[in-house]
Amino acid sequence: MSNKGNVALTIIKPRSGWQVIDFKELREYRDLFFSFVWRDVKVMYAQTILGLSWAILQPAIHIVIFTIIFGKVAKIGTDGIPYVLFSSVAIIPWNYIAQSMTQSSHSLISGQNMLGKIYFPRLVFPIAPILSKLVNFGISLLIVSGIMIYYRVSPTVNLLYLPVFIVMMMLVPAAVGLWLSSLAIRFRDVQHIMPFFIQLLMYTAPIIYSASTIPEHYRIFYSLNPLVGVIEGFRACMLGMPIPWHYVWPGTVVGVLLLFTGALYFRRMESIIVDVI
Repeated sequence: MSNKGNVALTIIKPRSGWQVIDFKELREYRDLFFSFVWRDVKVMYAQTILGLSWAILQPAIHIVIFTIIFGKVAKIGTDGIPYVLFSSVAIIPWNYIAQSMTQSSHSLISGQNMLGKIYFPRLVFPIAPILSKLVNFGISLLIVSGIMIYYRVSPTVNLLYLPVFIVMMMLVPAAVGLWLSSLAIRFRDVQHIMPFFIQLLMYTAPIIYSASTIPEHYRIFYSLNPLVGVIEGFRACMLGMPIPWHYVWPGTVVGVLLLFTGALYFRRMESIIVDVI
C-alpha cells in the first residue's frame, strides 16, 4: 500500500516460495468457508430417495459383510470382542476418512470452474469436505450406539478421550487431501489412483483384524501409520479397553508432519493453480 497525494494504491502480487497457512485470511473468509461446507452437506442428500438414511445404510452394509466374511467364515481373532462390535467401531471412522479423503483430493478438479472467476483462499476447497463429512460420521455413530446397547457395553471414562481421536481422524484426510489435491492439478492420473490407494489403506489399518495380531518386532513400524492409532483409539474409547498410546503417538507425529508439509506444498502450488488447471 502506498499513498500518492490523496490516492491510495494497493498492489496485489502472486505469492511465491514456501509459505505457511495464512490463518488471518481464512478467518476473513470464514463465511464463504462455511457456505462451502453447507453446500457439500446439501449436495450429499439432494435428490436422494433415502436421504440421511444413506449415512446409516452404507456403514451398516459394510458391518454385515465384514461380520459374515471375516467374523463367521475366516474367524479372525478379535481379543474376545463380538466381531460385529469389533468391526463397527472401526468401520465408522474409516468410512469418514475414506469419503472425506476422496472428496478432498478431487476438490480442486471438481471446483475448477470457480477457481478462475474470483479470488478466495484455495485452501477452502480441500478442507471443506473434512467438515461436511462429519454430518455422516455423527449419524453413523448411531449404529455403534445401538450395537453397544445390544451387547450391554457401558461407557467408561475412556469415552472422554473420544474428541481427541475425532481430531486425529480429521487430521488424516486433511493431510492426504492437501497433498493429493495439489498434486492432482498437475498429474491428472492421481484421481485414477485414488480408489486403489483407498483400498490399500483399508488393509494397512486394523479394521478387519486387531493390531495385536501384528508380530511384536514389527509394531513400531506399523504404528507409524496414522490410521492405526485412530482405529485402535476409537475401539479403546468406545469399548472401554486400555488406550494403546504406543500406537497413538507415532502415528500422530507422522500425521502432523504430513499435514504441515502438505499445507506448505499446497501454498506453494496455490499461485499456479488457475494456470495449470
